[in-house]
Amino acid sequence: MLSTETPPDWAWMDIAVPRRSGRPGISMAGFRQRAPALVDIAMVAHPSVTLIIDLSEGEGLVYDTQGRHERGSVVIGLLPGGLRATGGGVGECLQIRLEPAAAAAVFGAPTELGGTVVSLEDVWGRDAGRAEDRLRAAASWDERFTIAVEILGRRLGARPPVDPEVVYTWRRTLTSRGRVRVDGLADEVGWSRKRLWSRFRSQLGITPKRAARLVRFDHAAHLLAAGHAAASVAAESGYVDQPHLHREVKAFAGLTPTAVAVAPWLAIDDVAWPVRAVSSVE
Repeated sequence: MLSTETPPDWAWMDIAVPRRSGRPGISMAGFRQRAPALVDIAMVAHPSVTLIIDLSEGEGLVYDTQGRHERGSVVIGLLPGGLRATGGGVGECLQIRLEPAAAAAVFGAPTELGGTVVSLEDVWGRDAGRAEDRLRAAASWDERFTIAVEILGRRLGARPPVDPEVVYTWRRTLTSRGRVRVDGLADEVGWSRKRLWSRFRSQLGITPKRAARLVRFDHAAHLLAAGHAAASVAAESGYVDQPHLHREVKAFAGLTPTAVAVAPWLAIDDVAWPVRAVSSVE
């Protein structure tokens, strides 16, 4: 998530993370704003499907994308496009990031979640309200994290799993930071390029090539936020040159590399998502 206008004041934001790692492919963090404030943020693509469970007592945030408005708890698919979140008052939410394979098991219909934002109630029905009530009534963030893991765990086994070959391809894309060739990955899993492309897209809602671009952009964005020069980031991230980096950042974030470098949301990523590691760049 990247901010372009009125970002949260992190000095007034409590951020909680689980004491121990949970299920593979799932990470979470709790946010609580201790003082009333207006927020207007632009949220951009991230290599995960994001579940935001609104625990605010007031109206919470409003999400606006492509003319569609959602309020409260939402599921944000991969590549959500021009998405803004606005609101005010004192807010509280649980944010959960799911790798696409985990998201497919938890939500189903990955192609319907790609590129959009939907109400959690539209996906889970009455279970959405029950989950909100349980999490809101919990006495601590530790209890909330435990409840969330339990809720997600029940759903992970409710649908057919994603093909191991597809999971492997996604993980290789992540670990290589998007610098992989689809043909090479197809050889590694013993499939044809056409079969890998088809199964990957049908199960995760994104093509392998688009996934690699998304992961590479995410890595570059965090290097920029860490203070590295755009030219060095372009070379480290595998872009042809600096203009190529500029075009990709613009495509995924709607911002310039300079704007991404000072994005407040990236500034607290190491606090909210501490497992991330950014490599050094000369």
